[in-house]
Amino acid sequence: MSNILLQMLFIGLVAGVAGGMFGIGGGAIIVPAMVLIVGLDQKFATGTSIAAQILPIGILGAAVYYRSGNINIKYAVMIAVGLVIGNLFGALFANQPFISSEMMKKLYGIFLLLIGLRYLVGR
Repeated sequence: MSNILLQMLFIGLVAGVAGGMFGIGGGAIIVPAMVLIVGLDQKFATGTSIAAQILPIGILGAAVYYRSGNINIKYAVMIAVGLVIGNLFGALFANQPFISSEMMKKLYGIFLLLIGLRYLVGR
């Protein structure tokens, strides 16, 4: 197996563990790893991350949480509907000619910084 494929497998494994633990993965782990470690373009990394998540990647983790009584199905369905619609609009915006990969990196960095600050100083 090639080095790049092994790197992608490792990124997926780390994102899977984080997804199972914290409900994160694609945006917080997969995309930065592909950009900062592997050296892929921001838009390419984002598109690849979305493609990887099309399949029901969380089904086994969700089953564990469901058995433990830690899932609200109604909330999950509403979030899924929002994700489908929001994903479309986000992809349409990100792929406009006036949105460069550099701008995407900066916007993404600001997003992560704000989330991190909120966790560190917020309630």
